[in-house]
Amino acid sequence: MTKKTILITGGFGFLGGRLGQYLSENYNVILGSRSDQNKPNWLSIAKTFKIDWDDENSLNDACNLVDIIIHASGLNAQECSSDPEKALLVNGVYTQNLVRAAINKNVKKFIYLSTAHVYSDNLLGVITEDMPTTNIHPYATSHVAGENSVLLAVRQGYIAGVVVRIANAFGSPASKDVNCWMLLANDLCKQAVVERSLTLNGDSKTVRDFVTIRDFCSVIGLLIEDNNTSNIVNIGSGKACTIGEMATKIQSNCLNVLGFEPPIILKQKPSINENSFDFQTNYLDNINFNFANDFDVEIRELIHFCKDNFACG
Repeated sequence: MTKKTILITGGFGFLGGRLGQYLSENYNVILGSRSDQNKPNWLSIAKTFKIDWDDENSLNDACNLVDIIIHASGLNAQECSSDPEKALLVNGVYTQNLVRAAINKNVKKFIYLSTAHVYSDNLLGVITEDMPTTNIHPYATSHVAGENSVLLAVRQGYIAGVVVRIANAFGSPASKDVNCWMLLANDLCKQAVVERSLTLNGDSKTVRDFVTIRDFCSVIGLLIEDNNTSNIVNIGSGKACTIGEMATKIQSNCLNVLGFEPPIILKQKPSINENSFDFQTNYLDNINFNFANDFDVEIRELIHFCKDNFACG
């Protein structure tokens, strides 16, 4: 049977790179990038494609003979905050242009990687997939613009599509050069190797939903083939913990990998409030998706990665 072809925009990024590796066994993978890229040594069987996001012909060429698009390209929260106009252009307008090209080239399915932060600037309480999006940060509003491009095309019957709202995914990137070291767990594991300590700048009582990169990839693999999926899907572990608890998990796993437990340094006095956070994954619950949720395995692999790539001497 002929393998389906998947275009992953942002294919050299954190999520895109790991997705490419995960999906390459069963699909032909094209790694899309805004710059010229050689085939990476971490996925030499993949094809690469330079996308000019301002050129309609380039977008059409990128979508040619593609069955599925996973749109993982976009600006991060820091970049969006620095340049809100560019945020709307990249996360919003460029997504709309890619959806149009996908429809022109008869792409079967479009999966848009968005963020849980569209719901609120303060993720607390129960968060469900049918809640309104209220966050006015440019990172959130620009992603909502991108989401709406996909959802409108789906509603009009032009293409099958899914908007994926991701919690805090963590794990090893495909390459050390990937811009993923601002992510909390990734940053702490690198700190453990480079600084031999774990510094938390924010409130250690802040609650988040962390999901391993392995589980994230497994869900995307399922969404590719499921034709009865919801149009909006939350991806999280469903098990919230504080950033202080995550730091403690990393600290204990350092003993196994590095032979020492780095001290945890708190730059901010912890709040006295106990906050609850329930990031619900209704679609995944309904199909009885089995999360591995093995944080320790993911953390140890991430520490090993940082040790191999960032250790001095």
